[in-house]
Amino acid sequence: MKSVSNLNQLQSALKPVMIGMVAKMAERVYETLNFFLQEYYNSYDPVYYRRTYEFLQSAVKVNAKPVGNKVVAYVYINTNVMSNYYYGVSGEQVARWANKGLHGGKRLGRGIPKVWDYTLKYTVGKDDLLKLALDYLQSKGFNVKR
Repeated sequence: MKSVSNLNQLQSALKPVMIGMVAKMAERVYETLNFFLQEYYNSYDPVYYRRTYEFLQSAVKVNAKPVGNKVVAYVYINTNVMSNYYYGVSGEQVARWANKGLHGGKRLGRGIPKVWDYTLKYTVGKDDLLKLALDYLQSKGFNVKR
């Protein structure tokens, strides 16, 4: 058990716990994003082009780190890694189409996941991240109420 006598000591004592908690949350978002990227690829077998798999491999997770009095991590789709194989369409446009359930700007089937929206829906929207955070804090000995 740690003894804390001022706010700076409390902040110092909590920092590793917060880094670990945010890292777990970012990992869950990253895993979910990769799941929906794969589902997106599975939803259509291209006939007119050869896949580069750049979009499939575009998910990025930046490790949790302290920034000011917060701990932050980032999960995103790196649209810059997609080359110009999309007939002059930017990586950002490809990601936007994927988030509308479109392949190449066209609706080419049913059940095509909206990659980013579904990632948020199944992490933040279902309180998955909140549950993960509470479980993590409990595992570190914090008394949390649900």
